[in-house]
Amino acid sequence: MKSNEPGSGSRKLFRCAAWALPLLLSGGVAFEISRLERIAGSPFPITPAPHFSPITASAADALPGLDDLLVPQPHSVARGQTLLRVFEELGLESEDARVAASAATEHLDPRRLRAGERFSAYFGSEGSVARVVFEVHQQGRVEVARSSGGWQSEWRPYRLMTQQRVLAGALAGGFEASVEAAGGPAMVAYRLADVFQWDLDFNRDLRLGDRFAAVYAEVRADGRFQRVGEIEAAVYENQGRLLQAYRFGEGGAYYDGEGRPLRKQFLRSPLEFSRVTSGFSHRRFHPVLKTYRPHYGVDYGAPTGTPVRVTASGVVVSAAWNDGGGRMVVVRHPNSFQTSYLHLSRFADGVRGGARVTQGQVIGFVGSTGLATAAHLDYRVRQNGRYIDPLSVRNEPAPPLMGASLERFFVVRDRLREELSRAPSPMTSLDVGPLSVGG
Repeated sequence: MKSNEPGSGSRKLFRCAAWALPLLLSGGVAFEISRLERIAGSPFPITPAPHFSPITASAADALPGLDDLLVPQPHSVARGQTLLRVFEELGLESEDARVAASAATEHLDPRRLRAGERFSAYFGSEGSVARVVFEVHQQGRVEVARSSGGWQSEWRPYRLMTQQRVLAGALAGGFEASVEAAGGPAMVAYRLADVFQWDLDFNRDLRLGDRFAAVYAEVRADGRFQRVGEIEAAVYENQGRLLQAYRFGEGGAYYDGEGRPLRKQFLRSPLEFSRVTSGFSHRRFHPVLKTYRPHYGVDYGAPTGTPVRVTASGVVVSAAWNDGGGRMVVVRHPNSFQTSYLHLSRFADGVRGGARVTQGQVIGFVGSTGLATAAHLDYRVRQNGRYIDPLSVRNEPAPPLMGASLERFFVVRDRLREELSRAPSPMTSLDVGPLSVGG
């Protein structure tokens, strides 16, 4: 590669590195001292102390693996860059690059190479690339190395380790930012929204000063943070009520402090994060038609493309164009309920009449089709053919745990409460009886 390319100076430095002469300790214990030259072309040998005896060493006596000691040069895949092009731009001739790329495909699917993905290049003492390491997200790395027979690749899976973390904080702005201020990754906010999605509408229920605490799993790969795992326990104090959640059982379901499941027939909201821009009304001024008429749903403002979740399991009645409603999905549920999702930009794959959908499944994406002045979701609920306010739907929980299952749950709950009690202020004490929160 040309000397003006990134990293060429450091490679030249290593090419000019020289191993210092091995020295013999006066006590009879031999050891080797190595020092890299700091100025290319000007080697400075180590001057031995008077009681040392210098020994002449040949090049064959040098320690092996000098190339492995080189600091890797980080790169990322450019937009439209192919695997072959990656190796060519690292300085390989066309045929050599083709062989290296072919070796990489033994463990790396070139069709899944995405712009921004990271890889590192290692250069040998002669200045040519000796090894390239591709990071495979959350799984491992593919190492492609030059060998006597050309190029070989090897798959090295990450050594995954799960650590338990505890955080506590107060809502001082956006929920994501508040979680980060409490010392956790932003993804914990989304995990908590999933946990409390049946009891807390994160679009309209949150208030400044709300307090929360959580025990969650952190997955690390080869010692580096990789992702947020499951929420094991969480509490959220909102407008005088304290919500509790404890993960229990093989299915990983969540229960409150008394062993009642959090899952209910309906989610509190079809969107994870947004805002209510218009409520249910029997007489509302229509912004397009410029007249007063009933508005039988709740409008949620959100950017185009925001995923829309079905609030309860059921069967799709229709997924089609509906004049003023634009692209609309209608779903039939047990107990004579029916929900509608209007003004979608597009439908999710597989969502069509007759398809079964499960609670929380993405069925479409926010848009502004039909009679709409801006991107939003119009969400409607009917029971026995009559429209009702979606925000007033009674959400009865499933039956609680009983007998031996309840006793096992209490053991898990008490252990998790102990973990939560280690959370720093603003939540400092959690009792095993009726839960109390200290400030």
